[in-house]
Amino acid sequence: MVRGLLGGLGALLLAAAGVFWWQGRAETTFGEVAPLAVSSAEVAEPEDLPSADVDGLVGVAPPEATVVGKETRRFNLVDKDRDGRISRVEMLSQRAKAFRKLDKDGNNLLTFEEWAYATVDKFKGADANADLFLTREEFATTRPKDKPRVTQKCSCK
Repeated sequence: MVRGLLGGLGALLLAAAGVFWWQGRAETTFGEVAPLAVSSAEVAEPEDLPSADVDGLVGVAPPEATVVGKETRRFNLVDKDRDGRISRVEMLSQRAKAFRKLDKDGNNLLTFEEWAYATVDKFKGADANADLFLTREEFATTRPKDKPRVTQKCSCK
């Protein structure tokens, strides 16, 4: 905040200095104002500029702007080979990584235990007395953890 105030103050000082300089250039002597117009003798005539024959010339057409909607972007993410169609393999390929994560033994067969592995593991961790039942206190340990709040760090003091 202090930096912002100092920056604003500096900008105002520079603007004020510019105004005073500009006003000082307008007066040559005390009370006299310098003429703003320059005499016609001092103005040099411009030379003739070269001209090009532009009749019949056509430039490159600008690219057309297209509106890509949310569904179009989603379709393009799934359509890997860009043929305008989504095959069954392309549609299922998004789930392959999640399937491999669940398939613990790597045999491309998903058993119920593998599918429910995360839940089974969570149950084993919560069952402190290993009686295969969860009490209210044990079940409370399975509650999802709260996401930490993002706090902004400021180095200004």
